[in-house]
Amino acid sequence: MKTTLRLLGLLLLLIIVQAVQAQVVTVSPAFPVQNEPVTITFDATKGSGGLANATGDVYAHTGVLTNLSTSDSDWKYVKADWKTNTPAAKMESLGNNLYRITLTPRTYYNVAAAEQITALMFVFRNSDGSKEGKDTGGKDIKVNLYAAGAVNVSFTQPTVGINGLFVDQDQTIQVKGSASVSSTISLFLNGEKVKEVSAATTLETNLKAEKPGANKVKLIAQNGSTTAVDSFNYVVRTAAQTQALPANAKDGATYLSTTSALLNLYAPGKKSVYVVGDFNNWEVGATPLHRTADGKNFWVQLDNLKPGQEYAYQYLVDENLRVGDPYTQKTLDPNEDRFIAPETYPNLKPYPTGKATGMVSILQTNQTPYTWKVTNFARPKKTDLVIYELLVRDFIQNHDYKTLTDTLDYLSRLGVNAIELMPIQEFEGNLSWGYNSAYYFAPDKYYGPKEALKQFIDEAHKRGMAVILDMVLNHSFGQSPMVQLYYNNATGKTTPESPWFNPDPTHDYNVGHDFNHESAATKYFVDRVTEFWLQEYNVDGYRFDLSKGFTQKKTIGSVSDWNQYDESRIELLKRMADHIWTVDQEAYIILEHLADNSEEKVLANYGMMLWGNLHHNYKQAAMGYTSESNFNWISYKQRDWNDPHVVGYMESHDEERLMYEALNYGNSSGTYRVKDLNTALQRMQLAAAFFFTIPGPKMIWQFGELGYDVSIEQNGRTGTKPIYWNYYENAERKKLYNVYAALINLKIKEPAFESGTYTLNLGGEMKTIHIQHQDMDVAVLGNFGVTAGTIDPKFQRTGTWYDFVTGESLNVTNVNQSLALKPGEYRVYTTKRLTTQSILLASKEEEKSLAKNVVLYPNPSGTGEVQVRYQLVAPSEVTVQLYDQLGRLVSSRSLGRQTAGSHTITQSLTTQGKRRLSAGIYYCKLLTGSTARTLQVVVQ
Repeated sequence: MKTTLRLLGLLLLLIIVQAVQAQVVTVSPAFPVQNEPVTITFDATKGSGGLANATGDVYAHTGVLTNLSTSDSDWKYVKADWKTNTPAAKMESLGNNLYRITLTPRTYYNVAAAEQITALMFVFRNSDGSKEGKDTGGKDIKVNLYAAGAVNVSFTQPTVGINGLFVDQDQTIQVKGSASVSSTISLFLNGEKVKEVSAATTLETNLKAEKPGANKVKLIAQNGSTTAVDSFNYVVRTAAQTQALPANAKDGATYLSTTSALLNLYAPGKKSVYVVGDFNNWEVGATPLHRTADGKNFWVQLDNLKPGQEYAYQYLVDENLRVGDPYTQKTLDPNEDRFIAPETYPNLKPYPTGKATGMVSILQTNQTPYTWKVTNFARPKKTDLVIYELLVRDFIQNHDYKTLTDTLDYLSRLGVNAIELMPIQEFEGNLSWGYNSAYYFAPDKYYGPKEALKQFIDEAHKRGMAVILDMVLNHSFGQSPMVQLYYNNATGKTTPESPWFNPDPTHDYNVGHDFNHESAATKYFVDRVTEFWLQEYNVDGYRFDLSKGFTQKKTIGSVSDWNQYDESRIELLKRMADHIWTVDQEAYIILEHLADNSEEKVLANYGMMLWGNLHHNYKQAAMGYTSESNFNWISYKQRDWNDPHVVGYMESHDEERLMYEALNYGNSSGTYRVKDLNTALQRMQLAAAFFFTIPGPKMIWQFGELGYDVSIEQNGRTGTKPIYWNYYENAERKKLYNVYAALINLKIKEPAFESGTYTLNLGGEMKTIHIQHQDMDVAVLGNFGVTAGTIDPKFQRTGTWYDFVTGESLNVTNVNQSLALKPGEYRVYTTKRLTTQSILLASKEEEKSLAKNVVLYPNPSGTGEVQVRYQLVAPSEVTVQLYDQLGRLVSSRSLGRQTAGSHTITQSLTTQGKRRLSAGIYYCKLLTGSTARTLQVVVQ
């Protein structure tokens, strides 16, 4: 009999469900308040377990949440920086992985009297910060505070986290509740009272888990007229219902009607998936997903949604993992959204604090579709492409698509015909280059709403500019739900069961988690991503980051082997390209490949374009060091490719800025110093003349046209950089912009620069480019040395040649007649007189003029007037004249005799009869004595 009773007792102990989520910290007293001592005891083996069996001291990295906090991540009054070992935050070791600290919240954190503390926040760490202890799932540890003297009630058992409590059918749940003062305490299960005690501070009972699905347990403490409530949910497990996925189901959310949506999650091998969100009051277990017979997909239909309303939601996978929807087109971030200004993203939905953890997805029926204004955009030819690469964050102060759209006129005047946006898909953090992508179908909200992005693309198309997206598919980071679904916290790697990722990277340059591009699931995902942006956002193509990593060939430890010809990688990239071209046969595909030419040749001949990094060679040439300055690898002919598919560049986001290097490391000889600002800017003109004129697509990095000279390493390599739009008002920098604009116009408009018949002689100080074409021949000459010299122009024919730099003609009787070039001087000769007004420097006019550093702004002008700023090197009579495009004088104004020095005048954009000029291009001529300076002005 005793044996039988003992067995029954053991059986009862096995049946009773204790706390499913072990407590990381225990708190004494049970209802801590802000003005009285509270003891926090940390169990290092619980939660993330990062400090289990740690040696040495343990410190509390701690702060508080107050009534001014916007989320659980918005800590206030943080006690010390992460690695500062302040004695006040040192934990007392109790042995057996237990640590303790006692503090009085208001005085310990020195919280302002006007603020109310709502919770204490903790992350525990070792002395050097290399290890940390957090709550389950890597969350910060939160200890709620209570109002002193108030009636408070809470469950002390079981401990239930945000993911609820899951139990088996007919299991027993031991329930304990506690009140802060003697009260009548009542316990309810699914609305029915199951126990009540009077004049008590505790209640204990056992509940039998009978009803399948979600169940709600509520605890009520009543003291006089004051009532306090606490509750938790538990879910009685049931097997996921097997049901075929509807034929019309897409990945992620499928909108069936204005009130219905179908959610579909690909998660092979998982046992159960629930969805929690606004539509079910975030009730765990309320909405289970069906599972397909093959165990790969989970889906559910949601009905009775309000048309046009945004619903936040997450998936709860296998009872313990909260993830967002990999295919969501909008996310909410608990940490970063509070830093997004309402001007950037108006009416951003608040994060569901306390109901969710990590990234949250959004679904919305009955969305208003964007109406595209440009529906027949003709993309520039590959040969003509001049791509402007930019990072929205560091290009415009407001870092939003609206301001970027307003800046398109600047780029249009520069003449570029394509814009490449560094990654804009939802990435981790806000202040990022974007190469840590997490949600591939959602534009990052830090740059504004999706409608503003579409308008930007529409307006770019309106101006003849293509939009190319930088796409990151070599790797993904830990915020990605696809990473999280198959992640091993102990190893910090994805598991072998992941359908998308390799547990270990295949090459040395990998960051984050390495995509397995041979996996069918990865191929499927890549195709969905690439077709989405082409169809939904009308983008014109992609630049694929680190495309050399799209391989399963293992080369860890040998970058040289990674660079070598890889047939499997070629086939993977061809497959990807083929799919893209079935969606849009004209889409640009640009690879950041930088592999052996034998492989790049195959890809180029297949129709893809590849980045051509000539930074080092152009840098050496611009600085005046010519031993490594031959940049002929920018030519597709040098590489023996069939087509001009090298996207050559002197700078990209990844390289140090040419101007910074010239100013800091430039060569010199006598009084000629490349390190001088104006000389360095002139060397940038020289480099540009030998960049844009070589046939083939080109790319420039933002503000290179203004000689941006802030180091890439300032504020850390990927850190924010200052934005200097005032450079545009500096005369010498504006001159560089004009040179870029003129050369870009020349490259795009003149057929000769599509010629396949050209010769490059780029080895020494004196460099030449010769182009032959039926329309005209071109000879580009330049002195990249730091001393004067002569050059053999090797003109292709005798006769009259026209200098695009000065506008002067040259009668050539001897094709080898020597020409003198000063250091940094260059010439662009053509056999056809070019009638454009964009002659590069008009240098003879400038040299003779008494007016220097002439700047006209704003330009374009919609105000009816402009400011003209200039310096007179000597006293002179000054007259301002306006001419139209046909050379007709429309107004003239005498300013009389002016003294030497700086002057600024306001010039009205009107005719002689004071009638406002109609929109168009005009020329403002500043006459000083017998000399003149001419500037173009655009009237809007």
